[in-house]
Amino acid sequence: MKTAALAATMLALLSLGLSGCESQAESHTQSHAEDLHGAEHEGHAESGEGGHPAHKIMATSAVRRDVISTQPYVCQIHSCQHIEVRALEGGYLQEIRVKEGQFVKKDDLMFKILPILYQARLDSEEAEVNRVQIELDNATNLFQKGIVSPPEIALKKAELAKARAKMELARAELSFTNVKAPFDGIVDRQRNQLGSLIAEGDILTTFSDNSVMWVYFNVPEARYLEYKADLEKDGNEAAASGNTSQENVDHNGDGHEHLQIELKLANGKMFPQEGKIGAIEADFNNTTGNIAFRADFPNPRGLLRNGQTGTILMHRNLHDVIVIPQRATFEILARRYVYVIGEDNVIHQRDITIASEQDDIFVIEDGLKEGEKIVLEGIRQVRDGDKVDYEFHDPAEVLSKLKYHAE
Repeated sequence: MKTAALAATMLALLSLGLSGCESQAESHTQSHAEDLHGAEHEGHAESGEGGHPAHKIMATSAVRRDVISTQPYVCQIHSCQHIEVRALEGGYLQEIRVKEGQFVKKDDLMFKILPILYQARLDSEEAEVNRVQIELDNATNLFQKGIVSPPEIALKKAELAKARAKMELARAELSFTNVKAPFDGIVDRQRNQLGSLIAEGDILTTFSDNSVMWVYFNVPEARYLEYKADLEKDGNEAAASGNTSQENVDHNGDGHEHLQIELKLANGKMFPQEGKIGAIEADFNNTTGNIAFRADFPNPRGLLRNGQTGTILMHRNLHDVIVIPQRATFEILARRYVYVIGEDNVIHQRDITIASEQDDIFVIEDGLKEGEKIVLEGIRQVRDGDKVDYEFHDPAEVLSKLKYHAE
């Protein structure tokens, strides 16, 4: 009996202890929930009118300035004169007076074809001229004595003229065996070796004048209109100042005031000479919508060779245009936007049109006015309609320290 009573007493005490623990846990849970509810209510009370907390961001403004717009174009480099040197007469190649890669002056002898047959023909025609001349002299003496009639003298003179014409033809054919340089230039690879049998029209080598290089590149129609306007503007300004010499304005009016042309070589280095527009083709390519330009580059050191490739850099001087940093913009579905800050510090998303792109800035064609404030940093922290606190930075200072592109 005593044992049973002791067991009952212990069970009762254990039940009371468990009940107290449960009550304490429920009280702690309820207290924690009340604290969270109070914090949430407090956070909502501190929110802005739009329901989003105010953000501290950096801002700047659109500004007008002069910039240089640069457009790259892949190009092909060609010699101003590049020809195939061909044999005008057939025969054995008797002499090769030049080496591959050699610089040759105009009228220097390059190749000589064995002239035996052509020399023999010339000798024969010269002998024929002498024979007809003797007959004409004899007939003239007889005419003076009244033995020969005037028509016979006329006939002999005609025969002499014909013989002389054949002699000149033979002399020309003989001269064709001497292949001379038509201009100053560089000899390319030789196609035939000494002693080879050459047929009329065979290529002996190619020959290039690299003093001026012609660089061809394709320009879209919109850019063509801009460049053409700049060329005409340069020409008009040069004409107004009376400075219309060939050194300052070419036949297309390139005075180099609004357009500068540079050539970047395949190794990434810049060619030291500045180019100018030498020609613009007559027709657009209807398939690509491009038109071919030709830029002429002096090549005094002979660095450029026919067939090279590179990149043309067209620099345009843009005066008094609106510019903003690239990192102040963002892109949605291939369109560019900025966040414009209103007078009430509420930001609004606005679509902009880009006229040209530089290293770290955009030139604005439409969508922004000078002095309008835009979000510079913190674009991803805000949304259209948010009211923000911002720290304004002078645009001149911002543009002088640009490093990053748009987000």
